[in-house]
Amino acid sequence: MTTTTDTERRFYRLRAPHPTAGSSAVTVRVTEGEDLYVAVGAGRRRMYLTPAEAWALWRCLSEAVASTSAPPDWIRVPITPKAR
Repeated sequence: MTTTTDTERRFYRLRAPHPTAGSSAVTVRVTEGEDLYVAVGAGRRRMYLTPAEAWALWRCLSEAVASTSAPPDWIRVPITPKAR
């Protein structure tokens, strides 16, 4: 097993507007060869996922959200992964 210092981590982050609180950050961390996690807000709400679980979540979320409305304009931005 590799240690955290030997593995590459990528962070993907996007702020979601919130009608009363300004915005809330959504962050996904990918640790190469290991796991990934999704964090919402300040990171207290965090979920670790295997790649298979992440794909299943992606599919379910994309169908569910698409059934509610058209994508908002703020979502159409490129997200560049960061090392931290």
